[in-house]
Amino acid sequence: MSPEEWTYLVVLLTSIPIGFLFKKAGPGLKRWGAAAVGLGLTLFTCGPHTLHSLITILGTWALIQAQPCSCHALALAWTFSYLLFFRALSLLGLPTPTPFTNAVQLLLTLKLVSLASEVQDLHLAQRKEMASGFSKGPSLGLLPDVPSLMETLSYSYCYVGIMTGPFFRYRTYLDWLEQPFPGAVPSLRPLLRRAWPAPLFGLLFLLSSHLFPLEAVREDAFYARPLPARLFYMVPVFFAFRMRFYVAWIAAECGCIAAGFGAYPVAAKARAGGGPTLQCPPPSSPEEAASLEYDYETIRNIDCYGTDFCVRVRAGMRYWNMTVQWWLAQYIYKSAPSRSYVFRSAWTMLLSAYWHGLHPGYYLSFLTIPLCLAAEDRLESALRGQLSPGAQKAWDWVHWFLKMRAYDYMCMGFVLLSLGDTLRYWASIYFCIHILAMAALGLGLALGGGSPSRRKTAPQATSLAPEKLREE
Repeated sequence: MSPEEWTYLVVLLTSIPIGFLFKKAGPGLKRWGAAAVGLGLTLFTCGPHTLHSLITILGTWALIQAQPCSCHALALAWTFSYLLFFRALSLLGLPTPTPFTNAVQLLLTLKLVSLASEVQDLHLAQRKEMASGFSKGPSLGLLPDVPSLMETLSYSYCYVGIMTGPFFRYRTYLDWLEQPFPGAVPSLRPLLRRAWPAPLFGLLFLLSSHLFPLEAVREDAFYARPLPARLFYMVPVFFAFRMRFYVAWIAAECGCIAAGFGAYPVAAKARAGGGPTLQCPPPSSPEEAASLEYDYETIRNIDCYGTDFCVRVRAGMRYWNMTVQWWLAQYIYKSAPSRSYVFRSAWTMLLSAYWHGLHPGYYLSFLTIPLCLAAEDRLESALRGQLSPGAQKAWDWVHWFLKMRAYDYMCMGFVLLSLGDTLRYWASIYFCIHILAMAALGLGLALGGGSPSRRKTAPQATSLAPEKLREE
């Protein structure tokens, strides 16, 4: 593990006891105490580069104040433009930010764009009320008022997920501050249930990264190995990549759970990133609060089982970095400049790659996803529904195997980063996933496979095991 990885781990583990300290605190202590911890952490790890996050916050707040009815698009343009400047600092002869500064900037970008969208929704709702002449009750997820500058700063620097996620909306943050009877919200048992696989994942990460180091792929000797060895190597590389993020995101979720952050009644049917989808009245007494069943789906960032055992490429995206996937779907995919499914997917993956960084490997990997999505959709719609139940099960196993190999292949671009290293590795295995995906797409089109937005097929398998087994 690198020094940066050790620092991340210490930050994540420290956030758990801090969360227990804040859980039962009042709204004021939660707001300013959590912001003080987050700002202190940012100053400690980023030093003078903390100025970048402050400039981004002040710029977004100014846009919200100036143009509340259109601040979402303006905030998206501002924060993404600043990311370009932020990543070009070394080219401009300015000090290069630390990796921790980059992490803070990434999560801050998501939060500020979401905040601007929430303010815009509030402004539009208020205009509708004024036009209709009567006031409606509180709408699900709507802010009570526009946050002040200090409230925006407290949300931006809240220590929860400040460097690793999960992403959360300002409405989720407010619900935590104003949580009625926080002592009745369970934390310890949900935390232990969530945390138990993390040590195993950590050991598997250390073992796999030691036995199959990524640096070997950059050496000339690697390309003298037989084709099967080169082809196999991407499997343990992606395995180590998954184990690393499983540990980080589980620990980040545990920090939220310790603080009671993102806890909602199960009846609210909360979604990762977005929060409740159904209105639930707040409990009126500690006894009523204690009788409710809660979950932490709002801050759930990874479904390890779903990532490894879902059948389709599309489902694998939903189970990975779930709060960010919600953000991309809500603020990028839905507002894409075309209604075409393929174009929307490509547009979303392009901006996702840009959000991650400027390394060519990100773009090569992310822009392979739309091809894989189109290939599996067309071929599945053309063939799977015509098979017997037994043949469909066999189809799903083959589909799962190919889905995992596609993610192995795309992961190599994500970790190798450079154009030369990525293309050199992919060329050494003859661009097999690209060729296979194009062949599947061509076959699906030839057989009359429909568009994903219009097709009607047999029920699709989501994983290779019954839901009951998955829950256990």
